[in-house]
Amino acid sequence: MSKKHPGGEYLPSTPSTPSTPSTATDRSPDREVPAATPAPAPAPDPKRWWALAVIALAQLMVVLDGTIVNIALPSAQHALGMSDADRQWVITAYTLAFGGLLLLGGRIADLVGRKRTFVIGLAGFAAASALGGAAAGPGMLFAARALQGAFAAVLAPSALSLLTTTFTDPKERARAFGVYGALAGGGSAVGLIVGGLLTEYLNWRWSLYVNVPIALAALLGAPAFLRDRSGRRGGHLDVPGALLGCGGLVALVYGFSEAEPRGWTSPSVLTLLVAGVILLVAFVWWQSRAASPLLPLRIVEDRVRAGSLATMGLATIGMFGVFLFLTYYLQVVLGYPPVRTGLAFVPISAGIVIGATQIAARLLPRTAPRTLMSSGMVLAAAGMVLLSSLTVHAQYVTHVLPALLLLGLGMGLTFMPVYATATAGVPAQDAGVASAVLNTVQQMGASLGTVLLNTIATGVTSRYVHSHVHDPAHGGATLDEGMVHGFSVAYWCSAGVLLLAALVAGLTVRRKTPKHAGDDAPA
Repeated sequence: MSKKHPGGEYLPSTPSTPSTPSTATDRSPDREVPAATPAPAPAPDPKRWWALAVIALAQLMVVLDGTIVNIALPSAQHALGMSDADRQWVITAYTLAFGGLLLLGGRIADLVGRKRTFVIGLAGFAAASALGGAAAGPGMLFAARALQGAFAAVLAPSALSLLTTTFTDPKERARAFGVYGALAGGGSAVGLIVGGLLTEYLNWRWSLYVNVPIALAALLGAPAFLRDRSGRRGGHLDVPGALLGCGGLVALVYGFSEAEPRGWTSPSVLTLLVAGVILLVAFVWWQSRAASPLLPLRIVEDRVRAGSLATMGLATIGMFGVFLFLTYYLQVVLGYPPVRTGLAFVPISAGIVIGATQIAARLLPRTAPRTLMSSGMVLAAAGMVLLSSLTVHAQYVTHVLPALLLLGLGMGLTFMPVYATATAGVPAQDAGVASAVLNTVQQMGASLGTVLLNTIATGVTSRYVHSHVHDPAHGGATLDEGMVHGFSVAYWCSAGVLLLAALVAGLTVRRKTPKHAGDDAPA
């Protein structure tokens, strides 16, 4: 027989612990046996908050690296002689490998053990970062970025599943997920700040080298503070599922990334998109029949979890265009240097941290998750509407700052309950893959949102410039005005996506506050 630990572990009962207080000499049928007294719950791990610090470092590194090279990219392109057509692969190689391999990374975490895969992911990410920093040519940098994405796909689901099984008390769990949600939402903006500082005062290579000391600090703390059971014995990797799922995601992302330079009607783009859809449909079909599926469909069949995942995907689709467009707006239109551009994003990071840790974490134990999610998305949509009114002569304090504060608070209010709700009630043996699904949705949303919104903005800008090329009233300001007009249209589209996320959260996410995650709940 076995008994269940609150964190989802099964602990063997020992013969020296009888089920009742009676002994072998007092088991007479005439003697009344007192009722069994439930065993007290094991004390929480005293090192759990140090474990949170280690997990938070890893999460910060993974999220930060999605944007830290953005500001450094012009310098890297010049130093390595990259063409304009090839420079996108510095970003795309990372996002493709990360998003395409996340489900596989989550299942590996369940089979091998989350702590072990966490350490492997940290070490590999640090090595890939050092390789990228030392790149002697574009090909070496592209390969290093792809390796970073692959190891991030192992590291991210391990980190989140370790968090779900370490914190099971509702109040502590809310605080822990508040910290995690703040890092998940604010890390991208922090990456822009750090990238600007490193590029201006050192050089672009340090935007990659900076990951090495962060990873080493987490590696030193992992053996001492992380607790996890060993991997599940007898399990097998779903290789056909991995090929179908990863292939479908990569084809979709690559197809959307090529839509801007080649056009939506290009045969190669259409082929990639159709192939991606077909592969993903085949993936779902195979998962319903595989003996050891890569993604057990029971994880996404739950309406509440599916609604949380959809909310996260829509939120990241609507949000991540902000970083790209505002970076170009501040540097190209307003003429900000890299450091000033990075510092301009501080308010959105501050808003996310406050929204996640000081508001959402305090309200979640007694507030419906969908209320927080929907409210956050409405606030973020209001911020997007403010950004849509920017002009070539707008002032940062009066026009940009209020929008960034609304966006930050809205995202903080949304991310924290989404992470808590999407991972609640998942069987412990599926915690890794459930975490991977959430990370996959976030990464794919960010990739698709950036590509789609950039395609919209670029198309609108091109048409605006073409229509005003012979207008003497605009003169040399036409390009800047066209760029800002394109951004404005994209911001309106983002606002619509965020309002759709608010609607999805309100209709699908239950009113009940999640109690535990990582428990062996019935499938």
